[in-house]
Amino acid sequence: MAVRLVPSRSTVLMAPALAWLTALMVVPCVLVLALAFFRRGIYGGVDYTFTLENFAAVVDPLYAGIFLNSARIAGLATLIAVVVGYAAAYAIAAAPRHRQPLYLFLAVLPFWSNYLIRTYAWIVLLNREGLLTQLLRWVGYTGELPSLLYTEGAVIAGLVYNYLPFVVLACYAPLARLNPELREASRDLGGSAFTTFRRITLPLTLPGVAAGAVFVFVLSIGNFVTPALLGGGRFQMIGNLVYDQFLAANDWPFGAALAMALIAIMMLLLMLQAFAATRAEGRQSPDRGEAAHG
Repeated sequence: MAVRLVPSRSTVLMAPALAWLTALMVVPCVLVLALAFFRRGIYGGVDYTFTLENFAAVVDPLYAGIFLNSARIAGLATLIAVVVGYAAAYAIAAAPRHRQPLYLFLAVLPFWSNYLIRTYAWIVLLNREGLLTQLLRWVGYTGELPSLLYTEGAVIAGLVYNYLPFVVLACYAPLARLNPELREASRDLGGSAFTTFRRITLPLTLPGVAAGAVFVFVLSIGNFVTPALLGGGRFQMIGNLVYDQFLAANDWPFGAALAMALIAIMMLLLMLQAFAATRAEGRQSPDRGEAAHG
């Protein structure tokens, strides 16, 4: 007797999205991965001769140093974004409920403008004749101003500004769902505000913090627009290196190997974040069950 397989409703609903992702993300990534196993042609292009030299070149100290420098800049941007974004999300969650949608709207308002426009705005702000310089002149400062544009600090500031809303949204969700009775119980038992935050609020909202941190780090380490515009090309990040290999050096196989290494790092971070979130959810579930039975 033949068994008739009937797709479930969830499978039918997911099919368009899965087809879209497969056609526009999975297939291009597979094609780029395939390029990484070939050689660069003598005059550019691709010589379809199998080789592993491109992956060996990725771990060369020169390019490994660029990876580490990119990770350091992305890590600093992530740290600053998490601290500022968590504080903002905490303030929004503590605000009266009828005002929270307005504050969230203001937090994501920068996303209503183009990424390039937001980055160019920082150029206007940080250049020697920019708004910040004019403000210092207005308050009476007459000395020589340090160079703010085309510095590592400018790159980090641009990354934090552009990706900060991701952290605010990721941290706001668990903060808004947090049961206020837990913090009240901590205070009733004599816990200070800092102790309550350290032992109650922060542990229960760590999945949101981890999600926001991964968002910022993954987007920052592969970014090439912000280092090019705010860094003036003085700070080579892995995104700029991949861009140059494809469009300047015309070495598509090596550029593909670099891109695959970057994607591998991103996938590893996403897997660690998902694993941490699953473990955090597992730790909280027994507590909830005990509370329900109690």
